[in-house]
Amino acid sequence: MRVSAKAEYACIAMLELAASQGNPQPVRVKAIADAQGIPLRFLVQILLQLKGAGLVASTRGAAGGYHLTRTPETISLADVINVIDRTAPRRQDPTTLAPSIAVRAIRAVWQEIQAEEQRMLEEVTLADLVRKTQQAHEPTYQI
Repeated sequence: MRVSAKAEYACIAMLELAASQGNPQPVRVKAIADAQGIPLRFLVQILLQLKGAGLVASTRGAAGGYHLTRTPETISLADVINVIDRTAPRRQDPTTLAPSIAVRAIRAVWQEIQAEEQRMLEEVTLADLVRKTQQAHEPTYQI
């Protein structure tokens, strides 16, 4: 699976927003950038794209920032990645490969893989990721 750095940063930023869901204060862009090591200018562009897609909303002013527009349970990784990495379908140039049985078979496999990848991304929500991060921070007791 190929995910751009921009899409990965978007997922991380959305996870930060999901983790603060329920907090009355919006999350500041600088707080996300500092906590996750994302370049601030790049993060601003990403959040504007996510805002344009209706996944986040912003609040202006000194206490401003961003928050999710939906609950973390209703936002999947596919929602985020598809906004950032709108990939065009593979270009199939009929002059480079003859439409043989082998070519059709290989292309059918690529399509199956892409469909399965999309299905998996649609199943993982921000709420799932928040739970995973919380489990990672649970203390372990050893004797």
